[in-house]
Amino acid sequence: MRSGSLAAVGKALTIVGLVVCAAILLLGVLYQRPMVPQLLVAITLAISIIPEGLPATATIVMALGVQRMARRHALVKTLPAVETLGGVTVICSDTTGTLTLNRMTVTHVATDGGFTAGEATPVDDLGRSVADASNGETGTGIGSAAGLLLTAAALCNDASLDPDHPGEVIGDPTEGALIRFAQRFGIDHEALEDRFPRVAECPFDSERQRMTTVHRVGDGLTAYAKGSVEGLLPLCDRICGDDGTVRAMTSADRGRILALCRGMAGDAQRTLGFAMRTTDASQAGLAPGTPDACAAGPGSPVLASPDPAVLERGFVFLGVTGMIDPLRREAGEAVRSCSAAGIRTVMITGDHPLTALAIARDLGIHRPGDTVVTGADLARMDDAALDAVVGSATVFARVTPGDKLRIIDSLRRTGEVIAMTGDGVNDSPALEAADIGVAMGVAGTDVAKGAADMILLDDSFATIAVAVKEGRRVARNIQKVIQFLLAGNIAEITTLLVAAALNLAAPLSGAHILWVNLATATRHAPVRSGTLFDCGLVGRVLAQGVFVALMTTAAYWVGTGWGAGAGGHAVGQTMAFCVLAFSQLLRALNQRSTTEPVWVRAEGANPWLVAAVLCSLALTMAVLLVPALREAFGLASLTGGQWAVTAALAAMSLVQMEVAKLPGRLRGRRDAV
Repeated sequence: MRSGSLAAVGKALTIVGLVVCAAILLLGVLYQRPMVPQLLVAITLAISIIPEGLPATATIVMALGVQRMARRHALVKTLPAVETLGGVTVICSDTTGTLTLNRMTVTHVATDGGFTAGEATPVDDLGRSVADASNGETGTGIGSAAGLLLTAAALCNDASLDPDHPGEVIGDPTEGALIRFAQRFGIDHEALEDRFPRVAECPFDSERQRMTTVHRVGDGLTAYAKGSVEGLLPLCDRICGDDGTVRAMTSADRGRILALCRGMAGDAQRTLGFAMRTTDASQAGLAPGTPDACAAGPGSPVLASPDPAVLERGFVFLGVTGMIDPLRREAGEAVRSCSAAGIRTVMITGDHPLTALAIARDLGIHRPGDTVVTGADLARMDDAALDAVVGSATVFARVTPGDKLRIIDSLRRTGEVIAMTGDGVNDSPALEAADIGVAMGVAGTDVAKGAADMILLDDSFATIAVAVKEGRRVARNIQKVIQFLLAGNIAEITTLLVAAALNLAAPLSGAHILWVNLATATRHAPVRSGTLFDCGLVGRVLAQGVFVALMTTAAYWVGTGWGAGAGGHAVGQTMAFCVLAFSQLLRALNQRSTTEPVWVRAEGANPWLVAAVLCSLALTMAVLLVPALREAFGLASLTGGQWAVTAALAAMSLVQMEVAKLPGRLRGRRDAV
């Protein structure tokens, strides 16, 4: 999480204000000018340099941005996060629910015969007879491999059906898909759990990449395990044949299993392996003679917690399921939109590398020349090696929460601004470490939501893209406010500093400066994105400020030459005041784009801006034309010729801005060709 650009701007302007104040006072002392007028001008100028309206304007702009994001299902928790969103360069996203619909469905099953044939069986082709194993004493190995796999899928499972929403599942989407898979073949997982109660468990963790549950089956205990195939195979020394017979597993069997899983993963299927074994009370972490009352079901605090190193060995491998989670239709377009905006999308997932690669290619995340990095690869890399590949890696697969932290740290070391998605408790450190932590509002845990800066109310990647776009819009608005205010301030500074340096009378009084800052502090619409103080902004501010200062100084010189003595000074100040004020109003109308001319309104006219400019113009004209106000501000009445010169000099600021836009407009046309 990071912010503070606005604070840095305020600090810089404060320093500039103090330096300018000191410079004008020093010049006044050197030229032995009256101290009180010099002090008033210096203090007034120092105050005007600091745009006091910037904090309020920035807060309003960010609050409006938060409102717009909320309407698009992105809930931002803090206003500074909006500012940071505008600078995001990399979005690190998980797959399930964000890039996909989070509607896992088991589509294929592979057991011993399928491994030999090199082909998984579609679920639609499985017969109802595969469920027969669940009707017998499953611990004895009776029934087909597919039936035993169904039993393992139903029992080694922490999800449950939602009683209030028929058809919905409470828990992990993958486990919910397994419950629906078992139901499809007539297996009621709750009834099965009542019949074969759970007495112990080794919960899933990302390091082991599996979970194991122990159930009382008849007079014995049976352990069921599910997890990544490459994580389960080393624990298995036997394999279950299609007819339920068990034989020793050979290296050829392992090769065929892994080869088929690679093929399924290449078709964007998420593979999950299943295994079982008989065990005893000591291996299951139970004291001898433990009563059935200890079997209180999944998640019960009285469940035993066996040592995985003792329990998870000597398994019989049952088979593999292949799951499909449909891609979100809008995700691909959102990825392309981010790419066009200079934002790189990186997939960080626990899926098989081939599954992740297939999804990434379908969405346009992975392109020719990009690399895929696995958790095993990360374990072999030091920080320097990771920094060398993180710029080209678009897919990180089989990663742990700890790996996510390393990836974020590496991206930040290479100068990226990262938005990171997460939904689990283990994701909270990564959400905290990222510049913008993004939690899932539907599937996310309360811990993840608490650690995040933004919550997706629909869990969609497209919403992240919308939020970043809105963040850039907010940054553009704030940037244009800064450009508008600082250009005017630089014009005032330059005008008075030049006059002080040349030992001339001040072209503007303190009252004139304060009025210009008060009456012409108009707001405007957004243009280009970037950091709040990029090189382009600095160049535009300096060019506009110095040019307006030249026009203001020219107006003063023309005015003093028009009259004589004190009257000439008053006319000069009046013309300088008019040029400065009217230039500000004209620049306000020309802030929308840094390339398109003022008469082009691609997004339509801003009625609030027009109203603000007219209101400011009316107030300024009142000061110039109402005798009492004119006298209070020390201004003079202008003749027709003086008004004409004043209008021409003020209009030159508009001409300068249009000329400055030409190179950018020509570059855009050339790039389009």
